[in-house]
This record gives sequence, C-alpha cells and structure tokens, in this order.
Amino acid sequence: MSEKQEIEALLPPEVAYDEYARYRALLAAAGLQPGQADFVHLRKRSIDARGRQPLVRLRADIWRSAPPTDLFGPWFQYPDISRARRSVLIVGAGPAGLFAALRAIELGIRPIVLERGKDVRTRRRDLAALNKEHVVNPDSNYCFGEGGAGTYSDGKLYTRSTKRGDIQRILKLLVQHGATPEIMVDAHPHIGTNKLPGVVAALRESIRQAGGEVRFDTRVTDLILAGTHLRGVVTAAGEALEADAVILATGHSARDIYELLHRRGVRIEAKPFALGVRVEHQQELIDQAQYRRADRGPLPAASYSLVHQTQWQGQQRGVFSFCMCPGGFIVPAATAPGEVVVNGMSPSRRDSRFANSGIVTAIELEDMDLQRYGALAGLQLQQQIEQRACQLAGNTQLAPAQRLGDFLKGKVSAELLDTSYQPGLVSVNMEQVLGQGLTARLRQGFENFGRKIPGYATNAAQIVGVESRTSAPVRIPRDPATLQHPETTGLFPCGEGAGYAGGIVSAAMDGERCAEAVAALVRG
Repeated sequence: MSEKQEIEALLPPEVAYDEYARYRALLAAAGLQPGQADFVHLRKRSIDARGRQPLVRLRADIWRSAPPTDLFGPWFQYPDISRARRSVLIVGAGPAGLFAALRAIELGIRPIVLERGKDVRTRRRDLAALNKEHVVNPDSNYCFGEGGAGTYSDGKLYTRSTKRGDIQRILKLLVQHGATPEIMVDAHPHIGTNKLPGVVAALRESIRQAGGEVRFDTRVTDLILAGTHLRGVVTAAGEALEADAVILATGHSARDIYELLHRRGVRIEAKPFALGVRVEHQQELIDQAQYRRADRGPLPAASYSLVHQTQWQGQQRGVFSFCMCPGGFIVPAATAPGEVVVNGMSPSRRDSRFANSGIVTAIELEDMDLQRYGALAGLQLQQQIEQRACQLAGNTQLAPAQRLGDFLKGKVSAELLDTSYQPGLVSVNMEQVLGQGLTARLRQGFENFGRKIPGYATNAAQIVGVESRTSAPVRIPRDPATLQHPETTGLFPCGEGAGYAGGIVSAAMDGERCAEAVAALVRG
C-alpha cells in the first residue's frame, strides 16, 4: 500500500453515519484490517436514494502513516494593509462584500465596507421584534445586516457556478473562520442559521485585523459622480467617502439603491426573476417519500428538487422548488412596513418537524409593465404583490395561507395547520394575492409535484405567501472583461443584487472576482 490510498464505497446509512462502523467498512473496501492504517479522511459524502433503499456514497483517503497536519492545506494569511495607498469602497456586507474585502486585502488594497444594517449579533434583536411584535426595521431585518440575507436563512452552500471561481477556496475560507469541516465533504453542504453568525463575525474580524474597515448603520444615499466616473458615495449621515473604486454588493432587496442609480442616470435593466409561495409539510412525510422507509434513522432530513413546465394562455413558464429547507422554519423577510414576504431557514441540525420550500414560477420581461415602469418594472410587480399580501392578511406580519388541497380546488381553507411561521397565519384565497396567471401556473406545478411525491399535493400541506425575493428583478450591467459598469467607470456591480450570483458561494466567488478586477484597474 502506498502512503495514501483513495477509496470509494456505497454503504447503508446505519454504517455510513456510525464513525466506527464506517471506519471498518472503508478499511474492508480497501482490503485492510483495523490497525493496518493510521487514519481515514472522509473526502466526499452524498446520498443515493434512487434504489429501493437509500445508500450513502463515500470517498475517502486512507493513510498508512500519519497524514499531513492540515489536510486542507495552509490557511490563508492576510497582510497589514492599514497604510495601503489604494482603497475600495464596498457597499454591502453580505457574502459578496465580505469576500471581496478579504480578496482586496490579499491584493494589497484597503477595503472600506459600508453596511446599512447592524452587526450580526445586534441584528438578532430586530429579527425578534419582527417575529414577535411585527415591527419591520427597514435597515435591519432578514435581508439587511451583516452577512446579508443568507445569514439567517439556512446558510446553504451548494452552487452550480463552477466556472465562476474556486468553490473549494470559498469553503476552505469558511472553515478557517469557524464553519464545520463537513462542508468540505457533503455534496450539498450548509452551515446552519445557528452557526453562520459566528462565521460571519470572524470574517469581519479578519478584515479589521488586517487594517480594513467595516462600518455598520451606514446607508448609502447618493453617488459622487464626476461625469461618467464614480468617485465615491454619500451616506445618510451626509459623509462623502471617496476611493479608487466602488464595489456595489447590496443584495437583491436594496430597492432604494436601484432607484438611486436610476435617478442618477446610471443604467440598470429589468431582468427575469421568480415569484410564488412557500409550501410547508411535515418533515416526516418528505422523509418517507424520499427515503421509502418508515423512519429515516441516521439519515439527514430529506430534501427535494422539483421542476415542471406549465402552459397558460399560450405561454410556457417553469414552476420549480427554490431554497428547500428540510427540518426548517418559515420566516418573515419583509424589508419595509406594509408588505409581507416569506423565506425559509434551517438550523445546522435540521431538526424541526417541518419541511418548507419556495415554489415559484418564472416572471419574464413580457410579464412586466415595462412601458410604464421601465427598468423598475419587476420591482413594482414585487411590491404590488407583497403589499396585497399584507393588506389581505390584516396589515401586520401575519402571512396569508391556504391548505394545498384547497388551493388546487379554489376553496378557502376553513382551518389551517400548525406552522413554523412565528408571526402567525391568516386563511386567505391565495388567488387574490397572486392573481389569476401566477395561480394557474402554480396549480399546474403542484399537481405535477403531487404525482412525483406521494402525499405532497394534499391538505396535509399548506402554502404561505409570498415568496418574492428569489433573486433581483434588476440587473446592473457590467463589462464581461473588466467587470466595470459599461458606462460608469469605477463602478463594479457585484453579487446577487447586481444580477450575477444566486446564493452564498456564488456571491462570494463574484465578490472575489470583482476585487481582482479592481486590482487590475488600479494597478494598470
């Protein structure tokens, strides 16, 4: 046997999730006995539930002697850039902004991060007020604040954006800052809402210790433009800040920033997005359907991914699951009074008795009133539906809801099920919230999903509205080579809010790319 042997095995869950049984099984797969190897390092784990019984696929390294001290390679080191000549303003402290700042430090550029909301710990008080007292703080909520929307929304790390950056680098940085090393192993990793705040705080401290700045309660209200060159920004406190470049990483819900850009003549574009509802089931139902066993045993809470192409009035639109949260909770994600928005989250253990997922349908440009609202048309459509949801549910953070079987029949539910949504639910005809077109498409989608998962599309589930912040309805254009705005130099649109990412990892990778583009500009 060489110093290291790579092995792959397909094991029953009871073996795969038992550390000692797994160790013996992997050694046996390699033709070894206990004592013939010093260390087994699990590299990748995924669940194969396609057969009659689920199995767990493992890839591992088996070491004959002691492995390297750090199996992930050397940790990242950050230079002191407190006196760096070059600086970059980064608007937004979500994953795009934080990872842009860390990469800028590596490249010798001093980042100044401006976050409209509060630090990740203090932010919890505003979330408590939102859940319990229905008070929406427009600058500190589930969307705004340190860490961005993903911090208190599950912390999923799965992405298909493999061509946009180094996924393993992002995961390694998260582990360096406190995430469990299991995110380097699981096929669909997540950190968990209860653990991600600590990781976010550690990322911030790395920025500050290297000489960068992170400012909270600092909302950008204007731009400092010299012709078509962006020199800096103005804050709500009236402070004018200038730097060599500005990375705009404000997330998908910063409507005031889109309106500011539009007002100041910086080109933005309407883009397709998706809109729908959250559907909530008992987790046990999803487990039994996906794993085909009465008890999931050591397996994690089951998830699903569903998609269906619908037809309505001659138009084809996709209906699909989005941000599925096994063992999770539905949370209020409004960013202004007078609107109701819902999202999903899961703790790291995913041990809630509820499963929820966004079920949304594509909104294309032809579905928007572009003639009246132009680039802000999608924004207007979002707002109208969110405000209607709030009005029909009683003008608080109570959410409109309907049992799924009743929704398919067009019947108002006489009573609703227990829910994980803390502010509470109101029985409403969801067609009044969504309108005829969205309702027709969602019904077709749910009927199809019910044929794929037994018990899915019945009154054992309920829908809660509205899931409207799946992505930004606006794109801020940028040159594909320089990543600068094509008409406004010095402006680097970044992340999910600019239309170039769709989750924590893809936003982090885009933040790093924008920092590298800034470095290329200031050094050129």
